[in-house]
Amino acid sequence: MTGVTSLVPPAFRGYQPAWLRRDLLAGVTLAAVAIPECMGYSSIAHVPIVAGLYTIILPTILFALLGASRLMVVGADSATAALLASGIAGLGVAGLQPDSPEWLAWAGLIALVTGGFLFVARMLRLGFLGDFLSTAVLVGFLAGTGISVLTGQIPGMLGIEGSDGRVWERWAKVLGELDTIDWAAAAFAGTALVALIGARRYAPRLPIAIIVVVASIVLVSVFGWSDDLPVVGALHGGLPQIGLPDGMVWSDIGKAATVALGCSIVILAQSAATARSFAQRHGDTADVNRDIVGLSAANIIAGLSSTFVVNGSPTKTQLLDEQRGRTQVANLTMAGVTLIVVVFLDQALANLPHAVLSAIVALVAVNLIDVHAFRRMWQIRKPEFAIAVFSAVVVLVFGVQNGILTAMAVSLLEIVRRQYSPERFVVGVGDHGRQRRYQPATPGQQSLPGLIVFRYDADLFYANASRFADDVMNLVRAAPDPVRWLVLDCTIISDVDYSASTMLADLITFVHSRDAHFVLAGVDPELQGTLLSEGVLADLNPDHVFPTVGAAVRAYENAFPGSVPKS
Repeated sequence: MTGVTSLVPPAFRGYQPAWLRRDLLAGVTLAAVAIPECMGYSSIAHVPIVAGLYTIILPTILFALLGASRLMVVGADSATAALLASGIAGLGVAGLQPDSPEWLAWAGLIALVTGGFLFVARMLRLGFLGDFLSTAVLVGFLAGTGISVLTGQIPGMLGIEGSDGRVWERWAKVLGELDTIDWAAAAFAGTALVALIGARRYAPRLPIAIIVVVASIVLVSVFGWSDDLPVVGALHGGLPQIGLPDGMVWSDIGKAATVALGCSIVILAQSAATARSFAQRHGDTADVNRDIVGLSAANIIAGLSSTFVVNGSPTKTQLLDEQRGRTQVANLTMAGVTLIVVVFLDQALANLPHAVLSAIVALVAVNLIDVHAFRRMWQIRKPEFAIAVFSAVVVLVFGVQNGILTAMAVSLLEIVRRQYSPERFVVGVGDHGRQRRYQPATPGQQSLPGLIVFRYDADLFYANASRFADDVMNLVRAAPDPVRWLVLDCTIISDVDYSASTMLADLITFVHSRDAHFVLAGVDPELQGTLLSEGVLADLNPDHVFPTVGAAVRAYENAFPGSVPKS
């Protein structure tokens, strides 16, 4: 029985028949939202609209069969679509134009290479790379992407000619074309926005996007407005065609890799966060590495089926959860409904006004700007707010592709900064070490007369070793009373590298030269072994290594009874 169970895809193990009805209904509702959204993502990526629908057929099916997440919806995503479009535009390929067959071929090749990168990431267990995009950086990156995407949809909603270039250049073009507004297109866009925003507030469970799409198609068809209003035209749907992207050669892979790397990083970060979040909500355990297998396969089949990069979608997964979907059966249902649409209803979508599609995408773009997160960061941690704003500005000034690479660099620099300049405290103690208060480690502070308990919230390594030594020496020199014990609280310190161990030995010598004792507290067995092998403990009295700060404080009070303040 165990062997049979192992053949069942992880997302379907333990499936209960009672879940089937809810999964089917949730899948149909999800399709009603995902279909118009993915059509919009096609316009962001500058590929045929049907390509967006293909992202939620074969890629969704493969992820459902190979991934581990029970709920995560995989398909086209606004962030990766914008990153893809920016990246292809920056390749510098002569004659390459948006919305052309060559552009779609490059999009397919980038999806293939992205799938390859994700496969390598799984083999080397590099899923943790997604963790290097901090929440602040990701919020800023998505906000910049949202503003960029929103700017790109304004011309479509107004029925005017758009342009490429930086955000301010595109806004300048819009302002210069205001006298050519197509008021019919603007009316469709305005009505669509009112309906979408109103339904979100007053009827959030209503699949308003598909209702707006169907209603606009009916109006255009009944009144014959297709000649007077920009419409999407024939989709040329049917079953996805399997094969390598047209005209691609091996030498193109190097160029595609530059874009695929950025897409892979965003996928790792966003999909891992989505899978973990929804697994935790339902008491499950996320298997990020197994999900990477599914995402790799999903992107490879996307590249082979005339579509583009796919990603785990937090918004569509949220919708599925709200509809009480339980497993990937709901996503397979969505894929089935979408397949019916592209095979049998593709001609019906021809009269969809571009203005309505632009309105749907514009609202998606606005949702990428998480104002609440910015406000929270401003209230709680202003440096992270600054990082988020910086990431958004980089996206707007240098483009989405450069923005994601810069975002990675900023995240890494932030890690280095926190390790180089961590929080540092002099621990005030009372009630024989049971009560503690953490004071900034400024010269002139002490824990008790003659006692300094110093807490350093980072591992010790070559970059911060000198700064650490300076902090300790300044505290000792400026102490109000001659220091008898300097206690290093090692609760947070898990490792000391060779450079730092050399510094630590010199620091111990300095403390001893002032007729004081260097004491360690809260040393875990692994750190103790490291200090022993590096020879640091040889310079210490074995009785001056304590399991906790409280134990060290009580030992000091017993050694120097007169140091305890009278209550």
